[in-house]
Amino acid sequence: MSALGDHAQQYLRARRALGVKLERHGRLLPQLVEYLEAAGASTVTRELAISWAQLPVRAHPQHWAARLSIARGFAAYLQTIDPSTEVPPAGVFAVRYQRPTPYLWSDEDIWRLLDATGELRPPLKAASYRALFGLLAVTGMRVGEAIALERDDINLDQGLITIRAQTAKLERARLVPLHHTTVQALDRYLSERDRRCPNPASRRFFITGAGTALDRQAVGRTLRTLTTRLGLRTETTRPTAHHLRHSFAVRTLISWQRSGVAVDERIAALSTYLGHVSPAESYWYLTATPELMDSASQRLERHLGGQP
Repeated sequence: MSALGDHAQQYLRARRALGVKLERHGRLLPQLVEYLEAAGASTVTRELAISWAQLPVRAHPQHWAARLSIARGFAAYLQTIDPSTEVPPAGVFAVRYQRPTPYLWSDEDIWRLLDATGELRPPLKAASYRALFGLLAVTGMRVGEAIALERDDINLDQGLITIRAQTAKLERARLVPLHHTTVQALDRYLSERDRRCPNPASRRFFITGAGTALDRQAVGRTLRTLTTRLGLRTETTRPTAHHLRHSFAVRTLISWQRSGVAVDERIAALSTYLGHVSPAESYWYLTATPELMDSASQRLERHLGGQP
């Protein structure tokens, strides 16, 4: 490995030791090193970093900005070792991030999705996706966390899921308590899974029809297929599995509002349940729906009128 490549690996190790996974950095930094070395450079220069960031040339400037951000972080690190390193300036690609509006799954949408999984073949695939989508909807778990679950991570007797540090975002391990109906649904899935595939090739809880582990790309493709058939997915509306997490957060808040719970006192609990570092991250998931705003306005009216 070249000196530049070695520095890139040291940079990744140092950042990951702080709890950051840097999956995209891990893919792109070796490409940056290769690009620099092909140009005959022994370190990062502004010109080469910007040229590399603009690949592919037909990509959106937001894509370029993300690539340049990765290059800038590495260059800032490298400059402490090699003063000749040039850190490319920020704001080269003028883009303004706009939070995409998440698709909020209604209860009816979720039930239609779960029913539609019955069309999948083989039957074990159908059972796996029904259980997976159902779990995402009622727990707000991240897709990656759910598909990484192993059989021993789910304790149906105690009604608890253990999300291990190595599979959680920022390596924040946590426990996820389950409602008794969720426990029953997972127990039914486990019985069917063991009956149809007694010796799976994977230790994962959710498996494919062939007994192997589910992967994120397959989950996305399957959801796109099902939502298209159901008419939920259009050119402008694109429901995703991650949107089930948004929907869970919003439904939880609406339920608290309607039951008179002090949201500010509970938001920390929701943050912990979702695996967030702080409540501020949980607020990011909350979208102003008509139900939420109506509930909030009613509470405000009661408060202004002196009612509890």
